[in-house]
Amino acid sequence: MMMDDDVEGGNLGPYQDRPRTFPNMRSKPYTPFIVRVLMGINVRVLFIFLLLGLGAIFYIGASTSPIIVFVFAICIISFLLSIYLTKWVLSKDEGPPEMAQVSDAIRDGAEGFFRTQYGTISKMAMLLAMVILCIYLFRTTTPQQESSGLGRSTIAYITVASFLLGALCSGIAGYVGMWVSVRANVRVSSAARRSAREALQVAVRAGGFSAIVVVGMAVIGIAILYAAFYVWLGVDSPGSMKVTDLPLLLVGYGFGASFVALFAQLGGGIYTKAADVGADLVGKVEQGIPEDDPRNPAVIADLVGDNVGDCAARGADLFESIAAEIISAMILGGTMAQRCKIEDPSGFILFPLVIHSFDLVISSIGILSIRSTRDSSVKSPIEDPMAILQKGYSVTIVLAVLTFGVSTRWMLYTEQAPSAWFNFALCGLVGIITAYVFVWITKYYTDYKHEPVRTLAHASSTGHGTNIIAGVSLGLESTALPVLVISISIVSAFWLGHTSGLVDEAGKPTGGLFGTAVATMGMLSTAAYVLTMDMFGPIADNAGGIVEMSQQPESVREITDVLDAVGNTTKATTKGFAIGSAALASFLLFSAYMDEVAAFAHEPFKQVDIAIPEVFIGGLLGSMLIFLFSAWACSAVGRTAQEVVTEVRRQFIERPGIMDYKEKPDYGRCVSIVASASLKEMIKPGALAIISPIVIGFLFRILGYYTGDPLLGAKVVASMLMFGTVSGILMALFLNTAGGAWDNAKKYIETGALGGKGSDCHKAAVTGDTVGDPFKDTAGPSLHVLIKMLATITLVMAPVFL
Repeated sequence: MMMDDDVEGGNLGPYQDRPRTFPNMRSKPYTPFIVRVLMGINVRVLFIFLLLGLGAIFYIGASTSPIIVFVFAICIISFLLSIYLTKWVLSKDEGPPEMAQVSDAIRDGAEGFFRTQYGTISKMAMLLAMVILCIYLFRTTTPQQESSGLGRSTIAYITVASFLLGALCSGIAGYVGMWVSVRANVRVSSAARRSAREALQVAVRAGGFSAIVVVGMAVIGIAILYAAFYVWLGVDSPGSMKVTDLPLLLVGYGFGASFVALFAQLGGGIYTKAADVGADLVGKVEQGIPEDDPRNPAVIADLVGDNVGDCAARGADLFESIAAEIISAMILGGTMAQRCKIEDPSGFILFPLVIHSFDLVISSIGILSIRSTRDSSVKSPIEDPMAILQKGYSVTIVLAVLTFGVSTRWMLYTEQAPSAWFNFALCGLVGIITAYVFVWITKYYTDYKHEPVRTLAHASSTGHGTNIIAGVSLGLESTALPVLVISISIVSAFWLGHTSGLVDEAGKPTGGLFGTAVATMGMLSTAAYVLTMDMFGPIADNAGGIVEMSQQPESVREITDVLDAVGNTTKATTKGFAIGSAALASFLLFSAYMDEVAAFAHEPFKQVDIAIPEVFIGGLLGSMLIFLFSAWACSAVGRTAQEVVTEVRRQFIERPGIMDYKEKPDYGRCVSIVASASLKEMIKPGALAIISPIVIGFLFRILGYYTGDPLLGAKVVASMLMFGTVSGILMALFLNTAGGAWDNAKKYIETGALGGKGSDCHKAAVTGDTVGDPFKDTAGPSLHVLIKMLATITLVMAPVFL
């Protein structure tokens, strides 16, 4: 993406005359095509179309189930709340002109990259949709599909439509995350001139708007798809599909969401960390200037990266997490209800949608509980933002426990096992506790108020090498507690479901897997508030950059520094939360894959024997995929950062007046370098993730044909999925925690500890932070998306392996 010619040649005069004025980078404002169309329609006509659309949605919902109507109502109310939050945030002032100019430049860069990146992703999505269509047109069908009269072509078009809708909604979720962040950052900066509490509230409500829209879209998208298929296919009418088989048609939606989330996370992560590394290595270490200093040519690219890498990508990421978890839980709920011959299985199938509807309600209460104080004096003591956010999270957790109990009694009560709902409520409690413990563990390892990060900071006092050693060892150690927590939660939830009293026709307990699914729902029952805390991080980071670049008073920078440090911790904790939910969701999707293979193969498929050489090789390939993907993601950041470092050094050499504010840096050049390189670099690791399971499954299917084992391809892919999930979880935990700890060790030193900014200790910490950047914001977040995408792609492509 190229900036306009006035990037370098703003008509604002030399720096020595206007030291606090940022060169005007504002190009033509961009408005998405669909928004331009809507703005061109008469308001009354638009209102009528909106009412007709809502009427159609509620009519389809009423024709399906009253539960769907409830879900629609909650989602629409949540969207209205998000509009209120948007108006509240946008009503805040943008501060002095120099702040608005920096914000405009960030907005242009983010929107320009988003257009180009998602244009590339959409082309790849269309290509993959054609591949899926061809595969499904020639695949076999299950006995259930044959009995319901669904032909190959119908299933093919349904799957492709679901895939494209999931991809579209994921893209919209990413855009919403970026849209609000590039408008809220300057308002947080302006609020910081008055009080820390007001700045915190603006950042939280801006993140809350994005979170509510993302979660609401995931829920209402699946609900609309479910209701539309229910009405169109005449589900549960004589000779048609049973409602218990309907969730399998939604798998394409989850795959589409995973596909977009993976490339959004890769491209955005490469962008943000390459710019950050380049800016830090030359600006901080070589030139000794502060972070986000306007003299650094890479600073705008760095600030743009926070929006495209942390906001847009994270919105698509959590959208995918919720979609995958809802669909897998619906599949398992339907399967269990069918085996237990439950008279009305709709409660077990639609339970995930109800849980996430309540999530919207309780998270909204948690977001609104964070309010500003009457004292707007900047000089008043700065409260601990983390403590305030934790209070809001505690409110949300308490409400989640209450609503989860109500939901299980309402949706999961059955005469066959009157006490089963209570067991499932306890499963949800296990998931909620798991989420809270995960957040606490990650906070312990990444917040500089605790011993691990302070020990890492002290290691910096003896040099760069000891800092790296301490950071790597901290990351490795941090995998232990989360794995123990995941293990305990899976076993506990499975046992509670297993003893719920639900049995199949043979009298065998069947609620174990569904209990695990309910625990996963419990873990994600506060997802909207967790995403709010995640979005808070990059918004606060951008606010600090705007304050630094517009050269505001030191007291304002102190407030944004505190918010930024807390933002680093909240980003790390939410990544830990995402990894834990990915582990549980992948376990559910793996079980759904086993059931899918059994349905197509017309024979049981309940276990995978890794003593078979080919199956063991599949496991090795799955683990190798995780390491190779991580290597390619990190090396992509390294290569792009090298280009940025070379460009920044060139500008400092060729424009010596930059350091004295006599010449203007060429910000647009760095933005262009990072944008084009990140788009190119995201293709290889993304293609590896998509192609590997398909190719491996197909090759071993051919081998199985000649060796007399028709299920060999499915077994090898199952092994690949199992090993890849396990190694991926551990690798993601290591990368995210080590990167977050390195970052906050640097922040701790910058508070004045161990010599403060500019000291040798600080330079060593900057090196550690530089090493950790691709860990925590590129490879780590991309890995937990990869884990879930492997699970969804194997589920969609199961017929290829048979």
